[in-house]
Amino acid sequence: MIEAVITQTGGLAWTIVAFVVALSIIVGVHEYGHYIVGRWCGIRAEVFSLGFGPKLVAWRDRRGTVWQIAAIPLGGYVRFLGDADVASATRDGTVDPALARQTLGGAPLWARFATVAAGPVFNFILAALVFAGVITWQGLATERLEVGEILQAPPGVVNQLQPGDEILAIAGHPVPDWPALFALPETLPAAPSHDWTVRRNGAEITVTAPDPAPPRISGVSPRSAASAADLRPGDVVLAVEGRPIARFTELRPAVEAAAGRPVALRVWRPGVGEADFALIPREQDLPTTGGGFEKRWLIGVTGGEGYFRPATRTPGPVEALAIGARQTRDVVWGSLTGIVAMITGQIGRCNLSGAISIAEVAGDAASAGAGNFFWLVALLSAGIGFLNLLPIPVLDGGHLLFYTWEAVARRPPSERAMDILTRIGMALVLTLMVFGLTNDIVCR
Repeated sequence: MIEAVITQTGGLAWTIVAFVVALSIIVGVHEYGHYIVGRWCGIRAEVFSLGFGPKLVAWRDRRGTVWQIAAIPLGGYVRFLGDADVASATRDGTVDPALARQTLGGAPLWARFATVAAGPVFNFILAALVFAGVITWQGLATERLEVGEILQAPPGVVNQLQPGDEILAIAGHPVPDWPALFALPETLPAAPSHDWTVRRNGAEITVTAPDPAPPRISGVSPRSAASAADLRPGDVVLAVEGRPIARFTELRPAVEAAAGRPVALRVWRPGVGEADFALIPREQDLPTTGGGFEKRWLIGVTGGEGYFRPATRTPGPVEALAIGARQTRDVVWGSLTGIVAMITGQIGRCNLSGAISIAEVAGDAASAGAGNFFWLVALLSAGIGFLNLLPIPVLDGGHLLFYTWEAVARRPPSERAMDILTRIGMALVLTLMVFGLTNDIVCR
């Protein structure tokens, strides 16, 4: 009993630390975007705070800006000269007219627009850079179908592949590139092993190796049935409901047929051996290739990779940044389509998560390794950048909407209109926060 409590307490502490670190990175970069672009535009920052509430640490730089870390690590803010609050509401009548140009409210429209837009833009830049960094660190598969690391397989599985082998064909089917290898299971009958033709030391030979898509788990989704059951990457599913399987795709029909009822898995784990697991699939909304969504029962595992990793190469900085930018674009597009689908009723309410779910995902990602954790930081940074651009008053997008109105109408919105819209925006944001937290508790 005591051991269980210690384990749960340690897991909770790890989750909180991972969440706070991830959030601090994302918020710090977001607020720094506001700060530095505001400074470049001639707007003076009085306070740069990481966190809210009582100050824990504070210091003043040579420009007069107070940099501080506060006790509640759930956000941050930059307070510019003339701001009435951390949301940059203008404080009237208390700023020397000679310093008006250094306030956010007194700066030219272009300077205000650039300063406010900089927060989300810096989030997108952070996401692209982190994606690029992780890709550079982990590497990309070589153009040549070369075997890299050999992975451990269950006893009795014959794998005669060796690092450096170039894959030419499997069971007589030519394999010209990696996409062809991944698509081969669609036409190749499942079997424990096949004849693989490889080039080794300049000579073509035939070796015996496992099916190219064995039931080996390569990834476990946070907050999934698999994560709750403690399935791990590297586990191999030997049987589903007592029926042996030879390929990862054989999992899906069994999970779908269960339709939310427990699914019994027989699993082999490296260094441990065989064990039985019972998982309850969870229904989720997944995007389809046609642009819509479909409901599917999932246990939260990915796989279909062989008992080896491809040899990798290190991409150049331009290639890595291009991939990182595309990944950031995909996250933003996915967030947009998800919101539209939720509003139109195509997907359920449980697709909106709150702080509890994000914290749990951060803890799982950190436990899975630095690469997974920083990949999550990039995902969250891109998502938060997008959410901040929504045209909701109190968010950056709301300020930009007001500035756009001012540019078109040649005058700012009336104070009464801004006050009403800001109150509506605050109510909407708080409602969404409560909605997300409620889903964290109900949608499990």
